[in-house]
Amino acid sequence: MKRLLLLFMLIALMQETKAQFGLGGGGQKVTITGRITALIADSATRTPIDYATVSLIRVKDNKSVNGAVTDAKGKVVLQNVAPDQYKLSIGFMGYRNKTVLLKTSQEKPDLNAGTIYISGTQSDLKEVAIVGKTPMIETKIDKVVYNAEQDVTTAGGNASDVMRKVPMVSVDIDGNPTLRGSAVRVLINGKPSGTMSNSVSDALKMIPAEEIKSIEVITSPSAKYDAEGAGGIINIITKKKTAQGINGNAALSAGTRQNNGNFSLNAKNGRLGISSNFGGQYAIPQDTKVVLLNDNYTSNTSLLQDGYTRAKRYGYNGSIGLDYDINGYNSLSTNIKYNDFSTGSDGSVGVINRIRDSTSYYSRLSDNNVSFKNLDWSADYRRTSKKEGEEFSISGQASFGRNTTDFSTYNAFPDGVNTLPVNGDNTGKNNEYTLQTDYTYPFNKSVILETGLKGIFRTIKSTYQSSDQDFDYNQDVGAAYGVLSFKLAKTIDVKGGLRAEYTDISGVSGSDLNFNNDYFNLFPSAIISKKMKGNSTLKLSYNRRMQRPSLNFLNPFLNRTDPQNQSQGNPGLSPELTDLVELGYSTFIKGSVINASIFYRSTMDVIESIYLPDQKLTTYSNVGNNKSYGANVFGSYNPLPKWTLMGNFSVSTYNVKNAQTGASTGNYANYSIFARSAIAFKGGWNTEIFGVYNGTRRTFQGTAGAMAFYGGAFKKDIMKKTATVGINVLNPFNRDLHIRTENSGTTFLQTTNIYYPLRSFGVNFSYKFGKVTFSQPKKKKGVNNDDLKQDEGSGGMGGGVQPKQ
Repeated sequence: MKRLLLLFMLIALMQETKAQFGLGGGGQKVTITGRITALIADSATRTPIDYATVSLIRVKDNKSVNGAVTDAKGKVVLQNVAPDQYKLSIGFMGYRNKTVLLKTSQEKPDLNAGTIYISGTQSDLKEVAIVGKTPMIETKIDKVVYNAEQDVTTAGGNASDVMRKVPMVSVDIDGNPTLRGSAVRVLINGKPSGTMSNSVSDALKMIPAEEIKSIEVITSPSAKYDAEGAGGIINIITKKKTAQGINGNAALSAGTRQNNGNFSLNAKNGRLGISSNFGGQYAIPQDTKVVLLNDNYTSNTSLLQDGYTRAKRYGYNGSIGLDYDINGYNSLSTNIKYNDFSTGSDGSVGVINRIRDSTSYYSRLSDNNVSFKNLDWSADYRRTSKKEGEEFSISGQASFGRNTTDFSTYNAFPDGVNTLPVNGDNTGKNNEYTLQTDYTYPFNKSVILETGLKGIFRTIKSTYQSSDQDFDYNQDVGAAYGVLSFKLAKTIDVKGGLRAEYTDISGVSGSDLNFNNDYFNLFPSAIISKKMKGNSTLKLSYNRRMQRPSLNFLNPFLNRTDPQNQSQGNPGLSPELTDLVELGYSTFIKGSVINASIFYRSTMDVIESIYLPDQKLTTYSNVGNNKSYGANVFGSYNPLPKWTLMGNFSVSTYNVKNAQTGASTGNYANYSIFARSAIAFKGGWNTEIFGVYNGTRRTFQGTAGAMAFYGGAFKKDIMKKTATVGINVLNPFNRDLHIRTENSGTTFLQTTNIYYPLRSFGVNFSYKFGKVTFSQPKKKKGVNNDDLKQDEGSGGMGGGVQPKQ
């Protein structure tokens, strides 16, 4: 009943907004107008020209009716153009003026004029030097942007590899990201994926690095975003572009560790655009050595396991999208994406089990397989008006996920006797439906209102075939927000907002555990930005956020792949609540960039994995409250025009206290360091080296070991810059990455030493075909479900879970 009421409220409010905004109907006649787009470039260098002046002049009366300047990529878009004959006049200092005749009609109101080349005057040609390369890192008022397509070392990797080089982001050995030491939500093109709901690390490994355009890091999201993600939001932008005609890209990489293939094909004719992508990957199986020690002081027992697991990983994904501009004010888009991913491991472990004065020796053999399939379908409608900046959108998304886990393990003793195998089989279904509407209204150029409504309906069902039990879980979320942006003074910008969310949870686990819970929360946010002398900006922000536990945290399925070190979710978890205050400063000095920030973060009901020695079990719990202080410094410097040095340092304190037990970890510091050097040479040669170090991370029961990555790459442009070929190396001087984790208490000690095969060598090739005068697609609102707590600790659910390659 609550779910139906929530849906009816959303529909009623959307109808009211639609009526107020005048979205057609009622016999109103819609005037068909279109738009004219063009790309202005230098005739000699073929380089786009930014800030060129473009005027649209009606032929019949020689009157100027529209105009604009080109953006940083040389693109210009003239909106709301009535059908007629026009002259397009282009002018720029140091170039000859040029006029092009154009015509639009009722049948074809939109016109892409393509690339228009203008030539420089004779006296200026020798003096002009144009640099059009996008910087690796961009700092904006509310986010930091890492332009991955400018990084030559990412080829042949996946999104986890790229994420390790993003400022403020740390990635553990499994591929789970954290932002300044706290959990984060990951979006793709501003939208969630059902794959993320189950495993962020697996979802990131399914995205080839060649498909990524940039990664946005949002540390202080406004109330417009879902309130989840204690550390903030990471948004992966893929290389989706549109151009009249057909274009695409093919990329292949092969190496000693990872093999990827990715193919994209895009087509646009008039108002209709179609984009598609298909990718696959295969990781060559390698042995991971694991040494585990469990000491239980109460029972006077000790268990030592020393062996290996051989991991395998393979999968593919595909997507197809359609965009249609009804006219200059209305547009539709839809997208379908499918993922099929499998991973698993088999291994042999030698076990020494000591119980008081008795010692036994045996081998344990195991086989573990996991598969995940997910289908995401989304549809968006967007309407603008003659008032610049006014926009209304309705977005919907349906996600259907299915994952299976099965394992088998048995013990083999020296006398030839084998125990009966322990088997487990779990099938999970995760269905999610989202409906969202957003409206933006600019009162003037300085005051902008954003508001919207959203409903999320989740149904999770997990079946344990070995015990014939089910875990059924329903979660419904209703939300509304309002954000107001305005100028407090000429150099001071303010953005403030409030988000309200209602959550209703119900479920049953087995035959003896029923639970119901609902809660209402308010999430305020505010940001004040002041522009200072010398291209410097000072920013102060505050927001409150929430982190709900995801399926793998809640699922009570008992994984007994290692009977001496089992794992299980906890359906009784409460969400985390976080308050964050941040002061940031950024400046640009002669091409160099400095971005620094300090922050205070208070988190209630922190969710972490814990080890229960008497039950030989790793599970999840709300371990306590954490009050954390931190800082981040990022810098970029060019000693020479084509030589870039870059570095990032992040540190945050960790101090969790449990109010019920009085237990406290004390105050510790978690930190990470990143450094990069890149040089471009004549002839299309590029080279780069980098290094990443994540220090030992404190947890409630112990520590997660330090990690270091380093590598380099060469890349060469070939075939008139339509293709590239390169080589990459990662940790060339060390085959294994050694990570030590430790959990301890008054009655136990657990240590895990993992030797993960990281060294790799690879070659890669990429080829672009079709038109290269791209224009960026119209921005779509889409769906943002940035709300579920994911596992960010190394080792997954604890010492007994082996890392994924």
